[in-house]
Order: sequence, then structure tokens, then C-alpha cells
Amino acid sequence: MTEQPGARTHEEPDLLRDQFRQLLRYRGLIAAGVAAGLLGGAWVGLAGGEEYVATSEVTVRSASVDPFAPGGSPEKELSMGSEVQTALSSAVVTRAAEQLDLPGDTERMQQGLQVTNPPNTLVLRFSYTDASPANAAEVANAITDAYLDNRERQTESVIDNMVEGYENQLEPLREQRDELAEQISGLGEGRALDTTLSVQSSVIGRISELNNSITKLKALDTTPGFVVRKATPPHAPSGPGLSLLLGLGGAVGIGIGLLAAWVRLVFDPTARSESDVVRALRAPVLGTLPRRRRDAPARLLAEGRLAEEYRSVAFRLAYDQTFADRRRLLVVAPRGSIDTAAAVSVNLAASFVEMGREVLLVEADLRTPILAARLRSADGIRPGWARTPARGDNGWPTGLQIPIDAGESGAFDLIPGSRVRNVARALTSGPASRLVSTADAADSVVVVLAPAVLSYADAIALADRVDGVLVVCDPREVRRDDLDRVRELVGGAGGTVLGALLHSEGAGDRPGFLGRR
Repeated sequence: MTEQPGARTHEEPDLLRDQFRQLLRYRGLIAAGVAAGLLGGAWVGLAGGEEYVATSEVTVRSASVDPFAPGGSPEKELSMGSEVQTALSSAVVTRAAEQLDLPGDTERMQQGLQVTNPPNTLVLRFSYTDASPANAAEVANAITDAYLDNRERQTESVIDNMVEGYENQLEPLREQRDELAEQISGLGEGRALDTTLSVQSSVIGRISELNNSITKLKALDTTPGFVVRKATPPHAPSGPGLSLLLGLGGAVGIGIGLLAAWVRLVFDPTARSESDVVRALRAPVLGTLPRRRRDAPARLLAEGRLAEEYRSVAFRLAYDQTFADRRRLLVVAPRGSIDTAAAVSVNLAASFVEMGREVLLVEADLRTPILAARLRSADGIRPGWARTPARGDNGWPTGLQIPIDAGESGAFDLIPGSRVRNVARALTSGPASRLVSTADAADSVVVVLAPAVLSYADAIALADRVDGVLVVCDPREVRRDDLDRVRELVGGAGGTVLGALLHSEGAGDRPGFLGRR
């Protein structure tokens, strides 16, 4: 078959909608995920407590001789990464703790401290987190002051060390200068005097250079930086509030719930939806029975909306070429109870009667026959084509043919089932085959009700005679591999799956007593 242009485009949204509907089957998992997310958000918002962040900022500068000189630049480049590490060091935090008289809180203060450097600036931003806004501001300012004080002390210490080194170099030079001065005073004119004077001039020049260096060092501006923003107690706690955390928790919970539902869906062996049933049986879904209200009386013959659904299925079957050629229908369930299948067979028989067909309903359930006791006989009403069937050698057919009153639909004949010793031999006997061949008459239909395919082999024994099979199943209960197995068994026995009729728990009417014959 040639694929129509754009068919795939229309199928993809349908598949997405189908998958989404399947996910919504697991509303409990989704609700549990949302509840877990909300509880997690509430726990984070309430158990974590409120935290306040106070922030201060300083501009960092290096020591300079004349900070106001035009075109002047720092005498050395600052490494802001190193300054950040220094500000976070235990030495700075310990100094701040001493200033606050909290020497035992050094570790806690270091955990609450964060120092950052905005890009392309000489600014350090000190942020401190605490449960109290006043404490947060106080500690942030103390750490800022401790950093500036520590940096200034380091600069002064370097200057003192360098001055001390220059002083140590000056001491022997001064002694040498004094010795040269004594030698010059004792020398007369001559070459020796000129040499001594030259040495003295060199020593004095060196002393002058060292003195100039010491003077420059002592004149350095050692201001480490300036506070451009002082920390103040914050008015509101930092981080998301409880409402935002609940919203985030709910969103995360929905994601978790959908993920759990998807995992459950992936590992769910049931058919779940119409599309899964179609793929497993490779046959269309002919109809879906509506749910029956809980307060509705249990009836075998349907009324109202449910009866209309059965009529729709009957019309689809009547105009199906495979069924129209032979007019034999085998109604089965994959496994388990056949109560719904029994209701389907009875109502389809009534629907075919409405269409002007002569209908024979054969109950091929020879293990637990129920239809004769649960349908009302129509005394005096018999289809004109009906005849008394032959009695089988194995106890079935029993030779009994019961006219059934289908209300306004008319009447159809029922060949009731009966318990036999050898079910397989009875179903494959000559009289049983002649019953099925009744459909060869003009405008006649034979509907056969058989036990569940995967519970007993009875339906498979009939599949080569009643080759049109209707599978009645609940997609939420039947397994996909069961449907695959049904298709394989029916196809292997020479039958054809015409389609599926879906129902859900509570859909359709369970067999009830409409009167005994």
C-alpha cells in the first residue's frame, strides 16, 4: 500500500497523545512524585532556616611614593587571585575573630565567608552568611577591616625589613668613610692623596644612594585599600523563599512522577491502549464498550448506549469482506472469565437479527455452559429456517435448539452447551460441523461462543471451521504477549482475527437473569 503524503505527520501527534494518555493511567505515581517534591521543598525551606547575607566591598591598591603623580601607576601589578586567597586565609579570619572577641568561632566564620573579585576590577567583595542579619553585617565588616589591616602590616613589615637591610649596609660604609677622612688629614700633596680622595668619594656616593633608598621606603604610602561599601544588616533572608521552594519542589515532583510513570509504562506487560492491541493482533479495534454505571442493573442483553455500540460493531462486521463471505463468527477472550465474551456474543446475535439475518448462536463452552439458564426463551417464536439439530454421539449437540427472545430486536436460536466427557471430540464431531455449516444458507449468521483461547484449546479446534475470530479483551488487563499468542494460534489453525472489541472493568453488563425458559 502506498503511504499517503503527510500520513506520518498526522500519526506522530496521535502517538504522542496516546502515550500521554497512557502515562495518565498512573496518576498515583504522578501524585506521589508531586507530593514528594512539595515535601522536599517544604523541608528545605523550613528545616534549613533563614540565612542572611551581608556584603562589603573594598578597592585594593599597592604602596606608592606619590599616588597623585600624573600618569602614575602602581609600582607593582596586583594579582587579584592571590588577594582573594589571602582574604579567605585563616590568618585574616583569625584576626577578625580576635577583634570580635570570638576566638573559638574561626572555623564557622571561615565557612560562612565568600570573597569574589568582579571581572576587570581591583575590587574585593566580602559576603558573609549568618542566621542573624546584625551578626552577618558585623562579621563582614570585621573581616574586611582584618584584611586591610593584615595587608597593611605585611607592607610595613616588608618596608621595615628592607630599611633594616639598608641600615646594615650603611654601617660599614660609614666606618670606612671615617677611616678615609683620618687618612686624608695625615697625607700631604701627592699621588696617595688623590687615590684616597677618589675612594672616599665613591664611599660617600654609595652612602648617599642607600640613604635615598631608605628615605623613599619610609615615604611610601602603605594604605592597602579603601572600603567603598560597608556591610549593613540585610532586611530579607537570602535564597528562594518558601513559596518559591514549594513551586520548584512541585515542578521537580511532576518530573519525578512522570519519570516513574514512564518507567512503569515501559515495564508494563499489558496492552494499555487500542494501538497496542492493534499492533499485537494485527487487526483493527471494532469498538470499545462504554463503562456501565455502578447503580445500573446487570443485564445480558444491552440497552441504550451499550446496545448502540454492539450495533456499530455488527455493522462493521457485516460489511467486512472476510466475514461477509462466510458469515461465521467465533467470539473469544484471551484468558480468564468469558462473561463479557458471552454478553458480546448474545448482543451481536441480536444485532444481526435486527439487520434481517437468521442467526444461530452456538454455545461451544462445554465446560461451564451458562447461556440457556440466563436467557429468556421465546415460546412460539421460531425463525422459519430453523431446524432441530442432530444429536451428537459424544453428548453434544444435545439435539436441543432454543428460540431466544431478544426483545425489540426479534429472536434468534440458541444451541446450548452441555458438559461432556471429551470436549475436543464433541467440538470436532460431524453434528458440530453441520451446525457451523448452517451459515452457508442465504442471509444466515452463526455466532459461536468458546472458552478463553489461552485457557483451553477449544477455540483453536473450531478456528478452521469458524474462521472469523473476534477477540474480546480489557487492554488494561490483557498482556501484549497473550494477544500475540492468540494471533499466532488462530492463524496457525487456519482462522483470521477480524478485530477486537475492548471493554474495561465495569464496562458492559455482566450476565444476569432475564428469566428462565
